[in-house]
Amino acid sequence: MRIDLNADLGEAFGRWELGDDDALLDVVSSANVACGFHAGDPTVLRRTCNLAARRGVAIGAHTGYRDLAGFGRRFVDVPPAELANDVLYQLGALRQFADVAGTRVSYIKPHGALYNAIVHDERQAEAVVDAVLDFDPALTVLGLPGSAWLRLAAEAGLPVMHEVFADRAYTPEGRLVSRREPGAVLHDPVEVAERCVRMATEGEIVAIDGSVLPVRADSICVHGDTQGAVELARAVRTGLNEAGVTVAAFAMSPV
Repeated sequence: MRIDLNADLGEAFGRWELGDDDALLDVVSSANVACGFHAGDPTVLRRTCNLAARRGVAIGAHTGYRDLAGFGRRFVDVPPAELANDVLYQLGALRQFADVAGTRVSYIKPHGALYNAIVHDERQAEAVVDAVLDFDPALTVLGLPGSAWLRLAAEAGLPVMHEVFADRAYTPEGRLVSRREPGAVLHDPVEVAERCVRMATEGEIVAIDGSVLPVRADSICVHGDTQGAVELARAVRTGLNEAGVTVAAFAMSPV
């Protein structure tokens, strides 16, 4: 068995620092790199791409709403054509820095409020799909199982991968519990590692109400800004290895 382990990285901006990218890049197999709209400036993008390339970590575009103040976690009612252009702009920026680092953009994973919106918002999901098709019709897309985003991407012929979350609670409907709700973010490394092994080996997860949900897990995400993210990621990788699961990138484009 094998599974990808990803983290959101490159989310610093100017003098504002967030997360420990250096440490996480020694643990994960894929890096979701902020592209400048919710976080990340040109210097941060270049540094993150260079670090990922040196470690053989796959680079994905972590595209979001134009919302630096809200860290991309506030819904923005962007017209579809404008949203498609915003996503294409971010993809192009990251591709340039990845090229300079000697690697490629291997996949796209929308960020924050955009990620959640295109679970059900067909118009915005279609806009993101359109941007990916214009950028590279062979680019792999990563998202929540059962989302409009993945369905429309698959219908358009894009390679689709399903993501689960190590450090987030799930509703009985298989959606992420809002960060505004208590218990939405998990911090116990032992608990997080055990639930990730269960997702990878048994294809199921326990929702916040105790019900058991089936999940398809191609990639597990540990949020880089979660408190104790490095410890969580290490615990997850160790747990997966001990369960006989190989951690490897699902998408690593050749240079």
